[in-house]
Amino acid sequence: MKFKKIQLKKTHSTNDFAIKNIKNNNIEPTVISSHTQFKGRGQYGKLWISLKGNLFMSIYFRVKKNLPLKKTTKINCLIVRKAINKIIKKKILIKPPNDLLIDKKKICGILQETLIHNNNKYLIVGIGVNIVKNPFIRNYLTGNLKEYTQKKAIKLRLYNLIIKGFEKKY
Repeated sequence: MKFKKIQLKKTHSTNDFAIKNIKNNNIEPTVISSHTQFKGRGQYGKLWISLKGNLFMSIYFRVKKNLPLKKTTKINCLIVRKAINKIIKKKILIKPPNDLLIDKKKICGILQETLIHNNNKYLIVGIGVNIVKNPFIRNYLTGNLKEYTQKKAIKLRLYNLIIKGFEKKY
């Protein structure tokens, strides 16, 4: 499956943008990314702190109505972990249901949502990766990929690797 790409300068949330797109009948498989995100969302309605220079993207596509979400969550974490491992040779743990950790520090969060539109089910996968900066969260260690590599321009490379992983799997 090939994904249409939409690049935004700023948005409230890439997942919210994806939901609006689907509701406006823009239903082809799509990747939305943004340089800035003002109201990024995490699990359980928590705020995803979107610091400038990090990766914010959402991928959406139509799925079968009986899609097992728990299994899909694991698959999507594995896709993103594999993409990061092509840039950084560190052990990346998956902290269920959807966080990726290096050295016990959260470097990535993945938010999955489903939407029924015109009797079709869509999966929206929001991905936030701390590339150059990480937020301070009390009682929760966070990190960023820049801590582990001297390579430059990893944001674009990671973005493309994640898309390729999703295109292969789905």
